[in-house]
Amino acid sequence: MSLSLSSARKLALPLLLMLGVCIAPAQARKPASPAAPAPLKVMSFNVRVPVDTDGDKRWDVRRSAMAALIRAQHPDVFGTQELVKRQADYLAAQLPEYRWFGPSRDGKDDGERMGVFYDSQKLKLVESGHFWLSDTPEVMGSISWGHPLPRMVNWGLFERVGDGRRFYLFDTHLPYRDEDEAARAKGAALIVSRLKGLPADVPVVLTGDFNTVPDSPTYRTLTASLADARTQVAQPQGPEATFHDFTGHPDRRIDWILSRGLQATHYATLDARPQGHWPSDHFPVIATFAWPQ
Repeated sequence: MSLSLSSARKLALPLLLMLGVCIAPAQARKPASPAAPAPLKVMSFNVRVPVDTDGDKRWDVRRSAMAALIRAQHPDVFGTQELVKRQADYLAAQLPEYRWFGPSRDGKDDGERMGVFYDSQKLKLVESGHFWLSDTPEVMGSISWGHPLPRMVNWGLFERVGDGRRFYLFDTHLPYRDEDEAARAKGAALIVSRLKGLPADVPVVLTGDFNTVPDSPTYRTLTASLADARTQVAQPQGPEATFHDFTGHPDRRIDWILSRGLQATHYATLDARPQGHWPSDHFPVIATFAWPQ
């Protein structure tokens, strides 16, 4: 006996419904894919020491713009350079969720330092330390290799409050003169040697004002074992160069964010002028990182 098309459809419908009932519980029992961990947002910012006495360069004029820029970006952690204590105290008051640490390069209370700020609602500081870029790295204020000022690294081991993931952040500021490239490269080599002693499964981020360009021995020394966040990203935002001397027209990319064990997914040079003032003579740089799965 043959069935009409209409009758066949009426018989098929209950069968499809029964099949759906059988399949649905099996699909419901399939475990969901784990969500990707929240990204890590890191900034590097040379804040310019408060020594300028003219116009918009004065710290009292530009400090509010700096706080506004950091507040708008809200990095999880940021490394600063040229920071002195009164600048740190101001930023800490304006950004109350952040804590900071970092001794000065000469051991004096009002000396320049690489201050590291972190969002205490997101991160816990597990351990911190410092060393000088010299032949005697444990000696406070020590200088080697012919440059005029002490140079150092402040570092912290952080643990995320949300998921317990850990990472190191190292922050530095290398010598500034053109003739100091050999000293910068030696400092870079010392940093790399310290990083090699860290657990291989804990990611590392290095922030800093390196006072040299990517086509340099210093850069090659560091990027032999660290990835440049800007070059990891297909479309970095903002100008490539970072030092602009309060002109808004940068000429050199000397501020970098480098990493090991993370993948940069977004990178920007922040050339905003909040409240009509340049926050510093450097543009800060910011990178967003994905964690390994």
